[in-house]
Amino acid sequence: MRWSSLRIRILGVLLTPILKREQTSFKALYGKSFAVDASIELHQFLALIRKPDGSLFTDPQGRVTSHLIGLLTRTSRLVTDYKLHPIFVFDGRPNPLKKATIEARRKVQQKAQTEYAQAIAAKDYSRAWSKVVMTGRVTGDVLADAKRLLSLMGIPWLVALEDGEAQASFMAAKGDVWAVGSKDYDCLLFGAPILARYLTLTGREYLPSKKTSRPLIPELVKLADNLEALGISREQLVDLALLVGTDFNQGVMGIGPKKGLALVRKYGAAEKFPEEIRGGLPSDLDRVRSIFLHPRVLENYSLKRGRPDPDGVIEFLCEERAFTKDRVQKVVDRLVESQAESDSQLGKWLA
Repeated sequence: MRWSSLRIRILGVLLTPILKREQTSFKALYGKSFAVDASIELHQFLALIRKPDGSLFTDPQGRVTSHLIGLLTRTSRLVTDYKLHPIFVFDGRPNPLKKATIEARRKVQQKAQTEYAQAIAAKDYSRAWSKVVMTGRVTGDVLADAKRLLSLMGIPWLVALEDGEAQASFMAAKGDVWAVGSKDYDCLLFGAPILARYLTLTGREYLPSKKTSRPLIPELVKLADNLEALGISREQLVDLALLVGTDFNQGVMGIGPKKGLALVRKYGAAEKFPEEIRGGLPSDLDRVRSIFLHPRVLENYSLKRGRPDPDGVIEFLCEERAFTKDRVQKVVDRLVESQAESDSQLGKWLA
């Protein structure tokens, strides 16, 4: 059985055609807390924050800094301008069933890198950009630098046991955060009550299949509202996703979200699907279902926001990574001022 669609492996489960999404604004999200899928956020920074020729920003030693620019400028504005409370959740050890997905993504990145180099050589910069946005890799160095900068900025983070999306969704379901900040709909399968997509202040998303881009506007996807509108349960939503294809299983060839929804509504559960359809699903359905319905997660974690370390940020970014000190200092000053405002409000509340 072939993978039902390569883009499913790259973008997470494809549910866009059947889900209700609500556009929102940062003003409407003022003061809310989010468990942010760190992997998705870093991938977006690596895809969008690039030089005019499409290459990543680097320091004099060739170390990638695009993700650090994103964390410093965009994430700090969410904290200072809109008083958002992000908690970054990093992926832990991947589930063995995700191996094929990881390998597929690696091959896509390698192919895109080759095509990007060919386009640059031909001075076809439009085509180059369409390829380069697919080449960013979240390496161990990128992860280490991101965690270090977040700590210095006073922004909490944690490492999940397995999928960061599962951990973030668990935190939201418990009510410890208001929503999950991620691009992927997988969070709904993991039980996130609210999925907040495109928590980025600026930028555009390139759509390789359409060779165009679109502005990134924040939007909310609410699980309960969508389940009610679709007329199915969360367990049935998971079975629908298994038909379409997830990070942990091959989908059934020829079945997209609309056809999958019709099948779930008609038969109720995957075990009752016609034999020719069941043959395309995992032999151990409950094992894959359990990844979504009963994921391995940390139950004890700290969400406490730290205090920004101005000297530490300056040393890391300016002295070690050659950032312009004036620009970094302005961001640091805003972080410190925001922390002072929070301390003042807390003092008034306790008085």
